[in-house]
Amino acid sequence: MTERSNTTDGAPGAMVAVTDLHRTYGSGAAAVHALTGAAFEVARGELVAVRGRSGAGKTTLLNLVGGLDSPDRGRVVVDGTDLAELGAEELLELRRDRIGFVFQDFGLIPILTAAENVGIPLRLRRTDPAERDERVALLLALVGLADHADQRPTELSGGQQQRVAIARALANRPSLLIADEPTGQLDAGTGLSVMELLRSAVRSEGVTALVATHDPQLLDLADRVLELRDGRVTAQ
Repeated sequence: MTERSNTTDGAPGAMVAVTDLHRTYGSGAAAVHALTGAAFEVARGELVAVRGRSGAGKTTLLNLVGGLDSPDRGRVVVDGTDLAELGAEELLELRRDRIGFVFQDFGLIPILTAAENVGIPLRLRRTDPAERDERVALLLALVGLADHADQRPTELSGGQQQRVAIARALANRPSLLIADEPTGQLDAGTGLSVMELLRSAVRSEGVTALVATHDPQLLDLADRVLELRDGRVTAQ
């Protein structure tokens, strides 16, 4: 197994440290420069929002921080680990055990109940069934869906489905929660309640969160806002 680095170029104890991040898709005249030197840090326990117009590179940035993609140049350190030092198996373990993901399209499995969807990450870790059931029940209560455990996604509203997705992302007690436009498919009122839930979950679970959003209402709930413009973080 590759030896991991436990030092960063940024402030001691930062959950996320990004340095001079570059990512280009395609080549020649058709090349798209999604990131061109992005750099920032996220302290432990912070809820940081990333804003920017469509195509500014928000999703690319989150994918690189979450180990779903690799940069052309630059460095990403998550929870003291330099992602460039990890092999494919170690990246898989990192995403499974230390990072939770919430996506715009919910990503729930239609044939499974809310409780079964939340329990998927725990099954992958072969968590004891009694412990798994207890954790699932706790998380569904946390997101306000204790009475909907046996319902399938098609029986839930969009806001309820996203709450299930948040509970699932928290199942393995991750250090970092990454949410890409988690309210993009929701109306304003429901989106606000989901963002408030995210903030509450960050506090109660002791998680750090990096959330991409373009909704001005939701930005007010973040501890800090990063603005991504032309592939760089231009304001904090």
